[in-house]
Amino acid sequence: MKKNVVSIVSPVYKAEPFIERTIRSVMNQTYKDWEYILVDDCSPDNSEQVIRALMEEDSRIKYVKLSQNEGAAVARNTGIEHAKGQFIAFIDSDDVWKPQKLERQITFMKENQYGFTYTNFELVSENEEVISPSVPLPERLDYKGLLKNTAIACSTVIIDREIIGDFRMPLVRKGQDTATWLQILRKHDYAYGLNEVLGKYRQVKGSISSNRIGALKRTWNTYYRLEKLPLPKAIYYFCFYVFNAIKRRS
Repeated sequence: MKKNVVSIVSPVYKAEPFIERTIRSVMNQTYKDWEYILVDDCSPDNSEQVIRALMEEDSRIKYVKLSQNEGAAVARNTGIEHAKGQFIAFIDSDDVWKPQKLERQITFMKENQYGFTYTNFELVSENEEVISPSVPLPERLDYKGLLKNTAIACSTVIIDREIIGDFRMPLVRKGQDTATWLQILRKHDYAYGLNEVLGKYRQVKGSISSNRIGALKRTWNTYYRLEKLPLPKAIYYFCFYVFNAIKRRS
């Protein structure tokens, strides 16, 4: 494990329209001690060609291709397995980071000895027009708090493996990121929020994350099937989740 190195992981599937913008937002980071692992989940478009062209510009960009389509959980886990850094960061292949994202967040973690952090972000359209300039961000979340308010966006997370230890995402097609944060928070007290807008979360029509009914279903599945909460507790936390989801969008 390389001290102070940030290993950035992206699953790649049908990412051609946005992947160059995402990669360049990583290349433009003011924090320079990083490697970027892009895991191609057998994308049927020209994502590979775009990535390989940018690899010629920056040797810190790494490309891994899966032998068959496995879903985001397997792709992210593959990236984690290839990671050499002390820190693991995630960015989806259609999102964008502000240039000081890594620098500000790593400083925040080191100054406070935090192992698991997330940041604020702005919600943008496919053309990067701002839909919402920020979202309500809890200062910190424990296990029960995250069940009530799934406010941690995957593209904002950084985890210090020296503090948290090794981890993998559950092998489910949807909602594996929230399930991972819950797994970590069973063993560690809090995830801490840096209340600065350091990224752009792109709302793409037809994507898994843009489907509100799908979001309800996968959150319920996370609570009842993956976390195995008793039915009354699952209903209790799910009601809080729905309330906070509505609040964030209002």
